[in-house]
Amino acid sequence: MSVITFVNENKKIKIEEEVTILEAARQIGITIESPCNGVGVCGKCKVRLDRKSMENIFHGGSHRLSGKEESEGHVLACEARITGDIRVETLGNERNKALKILNHGKSFDFNLDSFIKKRYAQVDDLTYIVGGENILGIEEGNTESENYGVVVDIGTTTLVASLVNLNTGEELGSLSALNPQAIHAQDVLSRIKLASHESGLALMYSELVGEINRMIGDLAGLNHIRRDRIYEAVFSGNTCMLHLAANINPYSLGKYPYIPEITGALHLKAAERDIGISQFGIIYLPPVISAYVGADITSGILASQLIEKAGITLFVDIGTNGEMVIGLDGRLSATSTAAGPAFEGMNITHGMRAGNGAIEFFNIEVDGNILVKTIGDEEAKGICGSGLLDIVGELVAFGVINKNGKFVEPGTAEILAPLKERLVKQDGKPVFKITDKVILTQKDVRQVQLAKGAVRAGIEFLLKSKDIKASDVDRVLIAGSFGYHLREKSLIHIGLLPLEFNQKIEFIGNTSKSGGHAYLLNQTYRSVMEEVVKDIEVVELANYKDFDKVFVNCLSF
Repeated sequence: MSVITFVNENKKIKIEEEVTILEAARQIGITIESPCNGVGVCGKCKVRLDRKSMENIFHGGSHRLSGKEESEGHVLACEARITGDIRVETLGNERNKALKILNHGKSFDFNLDSFIKKRYAQVDDLTYIVGGENILGIEEGNTESENYGVVVDIGTTTLVASLVNLNTGEELGSLSALNPQAIHAQDVLSRIKLASHESGLALMYSELVGEINRMIGDLAGLNHIRRDRIYEAVFSGNTCMLHLAANINPYSLGKYPYIPEITGALHLKAAERDIGISQFGIIYLPPVISAYVGADITSGILASQLIEKAGITLFVDIGTNGEMVIGLDGRLSATSTAAGPAFEGMNITHGMRAGNGAIEFFNIEVDGNILVKTIGDEEAKGICGSGLLDIVGELVAFGVINKNGKFVEPGTAEILAPLKERLVKQDGKPVFKITDKVILTQKDVRQVQLAKGAVRAGIEFLLKSKDIKASDVDRVLIAGSFGYHLREKSLIHIGLLPLEFNQKIEFIGNTSKSGGHAYLLNQTYRSVMEEVVKDIEVVELANYKDFDKVFVNCLSF
């Protein structure tokens, strides 16, 4: 047995040798960010050891660390195995510090007819809480005026919670946060793998519910209302997130034939799921389309009124996952691809989430000089997703990156002098200096290629399935918190969207949340969307023999 001391947290644990630092931290309840779920590819679980402690671990070196970092005692917690007593310094965890998360999205006008209603009986001096046709509970006195609900957009990476007055339809406030599950497993597949085991599911469930309850409590406090006057929560998220929020093992989503344990369109008792609202409260899970096209897309279809649009409309939600729906005069087909975490700044050398100091905007002027903007107008610390696509898109447009995704050789290419000065060698490999501290590497460009290639291939096959050309599409709706911060020219420059979509793109924001509002405030849409979902054709990309070939073609800029 060895003793591991976590210096910052002032905690110790006796541990079997050969256990990793990350595993030890999880056992003692210390959070170390590990978005790749400990497989050693994201490089985000860095910790620091003193010289003596370095002698009591085995890690074999990591390609995710620089020589300078290793000389300073940095190791990856997921790779460093304990062979003796060590002291560990965990590094700064940004979690919810100044995250920039979009909390509004396109919606439409509808009548107020909430599922939850209150009926005061004067003769008994009692108020009945009614859900649909059922009495959920009884309160003493007249509490009709206190009737609230919440919508929680449960994204793979981020959370948005909104408090709503069910009597008036008014949104009283909203809050955003990082989905704490992302600290342990960044993408859906990693999360399914982790949560397939009882301990992993308990971790995923408790962390998510804890954060949701914190947000609900903060919203209630800020608006001076009682939490027990909140009677319904609508959870809008992808299929995996709904499983985890309901404490249901998502293992079936990770193996053929990928059948969800729950398909939404159901109510759960909030108390049984540890959600801190009224003891009579319920949770509504909107219908899902398939294992990988979830309730967040159903909400988006509702909010964008996709079934009402004439002509050909393409709806794309860009994020950790890439989901897309095409509507032909209201007839819908849907598919999804695993874009991966690059769009969230993960697996990128200086990638970070959308917090203060993250480069969110990058533009090259006609003379080759660059314009950089960061969140919070702070000194650049790294690159978030929107900034990453801007940077790659601009470098492609100005010839610094060629069609195949490689940096050009400055001596053999005609590029503007200010750009040529920034294209330098580091450890013998080309990098582009954005600032003195932030660079873009060839591996970073490759990550963007893989992510955008997956989304573009999904779009190509969805169009192909309906025998539609890109030029036939009348409008393109880009949904999602991440998508809202993108620029049309960046999406086209990198080839995530075809050139034919130019001037046809509309950024419609967080429709997972705005669609959730419609479910909360008008119960009619619950049955309407249940019927809509039954008629949506799911295009399975795995059934196309030449998918790999098209995907490779879609890697080009």
